[in-house]
Amino acid sequence: MRIYIPATAADLSAPEIPARTAHAATAELARALPEEDEEGLEMSASLCAADASLVLLAEPSADGVADRRIVIAADVDAEAVRELAAGPDVLPGTVELLGPVPWADVAALLVDEKRAEADVRAARTGDEEAFERAADADLLWFDVSERAPLAERLGA
Repeated sequence: MRIYIPATAADLSAPEIPARTAHAATAELARALPEEDEEGLEMSASLCAADASLVLLAEPSADGVADRRIVIAADVDAEAVRELAAGPDVLPGTVELLGPVPWADVAALLVDEKRAEADVRAARTGDEEAFERAADADLLWFDVSERAPLAERLGA
């Protein structure tokens, strides 16, 4: 199952991706978006993870971390996640990782372009308009083999 893990630049230098909530094209997401095909559901899951990355960046523990949203796309066994029931604070397609994800399971890294930094920085402090602009920005695709140079470039 392909999952989309919200992350920050600090995660790029970690030995593995720690357990946390992530997003996937689940049956619940398909019911919430019946007009979407599998590709559309995957895109929706990745966008939810990008928004969640911004939430991670707003946490005090992320001070000093690069102002870029990062999504880690990984392929895991279905048993590695538990689907969370959608509700007021949980989006359809939200899953909980039951353990860490090794980098060998990562298919790609999705990262904001440098020009998105100003909006991400403003969104981190609660600027709703900046959050919307950041949410509309495309993420660049990187192969997992580019993780170390990307981490270095982002100061992680």
